[in-house]
Parts: sequence; structure tokens; C-alpha cells
Amino acid sequence: MNTFAKQYQQVGTSSEIESADPHRLIQMLIDGAISRLVVAKAMMERRDLAKKGENVSMAISIIGGLQASLDMNKGGEIAASLSALYDYMNMKLAQANANNDPSGVDEVISLMRTIKEGWDGIREKARAKEANSSEIR
Repeated sequence: MNTFAKQYQQVGTSSEIESADPHRLIQMLIDGAISRLVVAKAMMERRDLAKKGENVSMAISIIGGLQASLDMNKGGEIAASLSALYDYMNMKLAQANANNDPSGVDEVISLMRTIKEGWDGIREKARAKEANSSEIR
């Protein structure tokens, strides 16, 4: 990707972040973690250890951000389960990074996609509920 395309993409992403609601921000973080992991796996296969490590580290950081965003008071058992899952994912990624193990990265990608499917479904239900409540007014 050339420099201008990267700059345009950054401006687009920045604009999307500024206008995003909290639910959309979480979706963007999940998407970011998945895309970093896909790149990390490709870098493992190419034996580009520096870029692999950079992308795994960024994914771990994003997962840490997702974990920090959990509201343990309101989220109850679901938040506690997600927190434990995020801990597991970060441990798995650290191991995969140290051992150049693409299967560990694949496992975390699969887990993140499952979380994404659930999160995307929640958004659709929230939008439907919001539409119904605005019709009642």
C-alpha cells in the first residue's frame, strides 16, 4: 500500500473512531485484533520474526484493552468469563509467539471470531430494540 493510501486509511479510521458509539468501538477493536493475528500468522510463515512479534504484541495489547473495558459490576458472570477467556488468549499468544506456533494463533483467531459473532448479534438486537422503543414514542 502506498503512503497516500495509508494516510487516507488512517484518516478514515480516525473519523470512524470519533463518530463510533461504544458498541462499535468494541467491534473495531475485535476486528483490529483479528487482522493483526492474521498478519502475525503470515509473518510466522515468512519467518519475519520482527513483524510477527510486532503484530502479536499489538493483538495482545488490543485484547488487554478489551479486557479492561469489561464492566465487572454490570457484566456479572459473562464479564468474568470473558476476562478469563482474554487471559487465556493472551497466554496462548505469548506461547505461540515464543514457539512460532501458527496453530496457537489460529486458535485465538477462532475464539475472537466467536466473540465477534456474539457481539455483532448483540448490536443487531440493540438496534431492533431501539427502533421498537422509538416507534412507541
